[in-house]
Amino acid sequence: MTRDPTIDGGPRLRGEGLSLGYDERTVSTDLTVDIPDGSFTVIVGPNACGKSTLLRALARMLKPSQGTVILDGGPITSLPSKEVARRLGLLPQSSIAPDAITVADLVARGRYPHQGLLRQWSRDDERAVAAAMASTDVTELASRAVDELSGGQRQRVWLAMVLAQETGIVLLDEPTTFLDISHQIEVLDLCADLHEEQGRTMVAVLHDLNHACRYATHLIAMRDGAVVAEGDPSTIVDAELVQRVFGLRCRVIPDPETGTPLVVPAARQRSRDAALPAASAPVPA
Repeated sequence: MTRDPTIDGGPRLRGEGLSLGYDERTVSTDLTVDIPDGSFTVIVGPNACGKSTLLRALARMLKPSQGTVILDGGPITSLPSKEVARRLGLLPQSSIAPDAITVADLVARGRYPHQGLLRQWSRDDERAVAAAMASTDVTELASRAVDELSGGQRQRVWLAMVLAQETGIVLLDEPTTFLDISHQIEVLDLCADLHEEQGRTMVAVLHDLNHACRYATHLIAMRDGAVVAEGDPSTIVDAELVQRVFGLRCRVIPDPETGTPLVVPAARQRSRDAALPAASAPVPA
């Protein structure tokens, strides 16, 4: 049974004092992050800043050298793997389907955490798979081989598999990588719908800051393994933050479609002029 987060006021998922890294390389030290319940949280930052490393730790794919990931009030390491998978779903950065597997069979694999020696395939499983395929609009692809699909279709199928787990928390590691702009929006619109209509807590690592500002209800900006700022994108994203996190000169204006922050990079000549010593700067006519 999952904890009612209203009992102690804390979020279902958080990292406390995390030190993270690979072999001898440390990525983050003493990192504490809360994932607000019911949010669409997006983690952004430059390459190698620790975004995906943090997500892997929250999903129990990477063991912290120090600190603890808390899920439903207790250490995530204290839970059996299947129990974690019944509470938290993960769509990794790179997913490879078995050869010739159909869409329906791949989505059905999302029900594995609910199977056991005494519980085999059931009507509940059938219902969950059908609902996941319907919500991601892949029902008509059920008999197709996954490796025959377009990139956008494949990503929706993988997301359907995660949704079939029926978890309240879904983690997505760069879900728009390798997709063209149309399919990026398609996948992010779908994630936003799942958040708004089903009340799922969504956590995504994204590279595109404008996408993050448009879709996130809670933004976490990272640099050098640390959280630089977090909160509502409309509150925290400005030119100073973008410069601090990404080293990019820009203007931040309201998105004409959504009113959310829109980052407009400085023109090439303006960036060059800003880098010149004051005495060498062009003199206005």
